Amino acid sequence: MTGLEDIASHLGLGLGVALTPANLLYCLLGALLGTLIGVLPGLGPATTIAMLLPVTFHLSPIGGLIMLAGIYYGAQYGGSITSILVNIPGESSSVVTCLDGHAMTRQGRSGAALATAALGSFFAGCVATLLVALFAPPLTDLVQLFGAAEYFALMTLGLVAAVVLAQGSVLKALLMILLGLMLGFVGTDVNSGAHRLTFGLDALADGIGFIPLAMGVFGIAEIASHLERSGGGGLAAAITRLWPTKDDFRRATPAVVRGTGVGALLGILPGGGAILGSFAAYTLEKRLAKEPARFGNGAIEGVAAPESANNAAAQTSFIPLLTLGIPSNGVMALMVGAMMIHGITPGPTVIDEQPELFWGIIASMWVANLMLVVINLPLVGVWARLTRVPYRFLFPAVLLFCAIGAYSYAHSVFDVLLTMVFGLMGYALLKLRCEPAPLLLAFVLGPMMEEHLRRALLIGRGDPAVFVTRPLSAAILALAAVLLVVTVLPAIRGLRRTAFREE
Repeated sequence: MTGLEDIASHLGLGLGVALTPANLLYCLLGALLGTLIGVLPGLGPATTIAMLLPVTFHLSPIGGLIMLAGIYYGAQYGGSITSILVNIPGESSSVVTCLDGHAMTRQGRSGAALATAALGSFFAGCVATLLVALFAPPLTDLVQLFGAAEYFALMTLGLVAAVVLAQGSVLKALLMILLGLMLGFVGTDVNSGAHRLTFGLDALADGIGFIPLAMGVFGIAEIASHLERSGGGGLAAAITRLWPTKDDFRRATPAVVRGTGVGALLGILPGGGAILGSFAAYTLEKRLAKEPARFGNGAIEGVAAPESANNAAAQTSFIPLLTLGIPSNGVMALMVGAMMIHGITPGPTVIDEQPELFWGIIASMWVANLMLVVINLPLVGVWARLTRVPYRFLFPAVLLFCAIGAYSYAHSVFDVLLTMVFGLMGYALLKLRCEPAPLLLAFVLGPMMEEHLRRALLIGRGDPAVFVTRPLSAAILALAAVLLVVTVLPAIRGLRRTAFREE
């Protein structure tokens, strides 16, 4: 009971922080922006958070992080609207929702699908928030046992897991991580004072800014790619009766519960848990169904399970961020950047040194989910009308905001130029089908990995065996090696088959 009482008192502290008028306003603003971003295809939470990072510099740390977190949750809700209505996922984790959600729209049941997605997401968000509150503190206590070698091993595992869970080519994911590490090493070496990879440019002496890279790769590149795909046109939408039937509730309820469990578990894993969770939840429902042929033809379980899973995963992805200081996906990497802008070092020290921040963010998750249900159900018609706005009218404003944001953080024109360069680079990567998320993860983790590597070697007097003589560090590195081998072997076999076939 003592543990539960502690959790209750901590959540009470968090609610006291989250329910202040200013933080409620930031939470509402984040939820509204996130829903809007989820509704508009081509703009994702990563793009929006990257653009708004400079704005949060002028807010309190708690208020800024609550707003950015609200954007993330809101995008999971909003992404389902276009998936269901017009068969275009507003957010990548809503891709699988298109299969049955749009089929329900063609059958005249779009309202039931939208309500199921909103209510399932609310349930999943509440359960996942409770899981974060229950498991984050014990994990934080465990991490207190970590030294420099263990932190280096853990970050290595995070990068390897990003490769394992990345979509597409394993080789491309590895190359993205290497590129991210190289970009993270640009600047002045702390120990020697020598410039690294600056190519004689004094403006790079302090390193590459996180905001220009994030805005370019996630913002400008996505805008250019979407304009190319859509031609700048708008979309069409239709809404029918909003409330599900009794049979819909009967079928959807167990799917929501199972989807919540799958998403909550997979959200903790590095490398895009919301996307993986939604696909895994859909696959599970199809396997368990007595009539699997219904899936793809308007099965309400095909909406309830993935929408619950992606929202649960969005919440639990904060566990590795808040406890280990390791981002589990691209959005969490942006959250790390936001914390660093405010001088906060992500990791286990946050819960002890800044409990108001830690528990305030957790409590704001529940507040944001409640707000999102209130926002989504009555205003779903408004959001649907926004899908008709031609994208060519939206992107100039987004580009302008990117340029203003890049300049306002450090008041540097060079940062604006860097943003454009990274935008071109990001567009090229998208054309080559390279995921930008591993690059950003490596960029964030690279400098921290270098710091812990040097610290561990200093403790071990230059002997690299320090990473394998410490049991916990050795176990984590062994797990990373096994994951990498299991992932790379199929790719190597495929290359060998191709080579022999050509001969």
